[in-house]
Amino acid sequence: MIQQSYQRENIRELASELGISPKMIYKWRGVYQDKESASFPGNGVQALSQEQEELRRVKAENAELRMERDILKKAIGIFGKTNG
Repeated sequence: MIQQSYQRENIRELASELGISPKMIYKWRGVYQDKESASFPGNGVQALSQEQEELRRVKAENAELRMERDILKKAIGIFGKTNG
């Protein structure tokens, strides 16, 4: 669609054919110019910088470690009662 918008003279006509507003085409063009191939990764997933991707990974790992810690605390509590 972005390539078509550069090839066509009438953006309004293209927008009408696609059922979107011309503003949306210009917005998408701007995003594409800023990030090119990383601008539209698909499935509603935002393109992330390396730092953002690393932060996302660390947060997920942190959540998993907290869950494991909580499970171990409960296990210690259960086994501690049977020995006492």
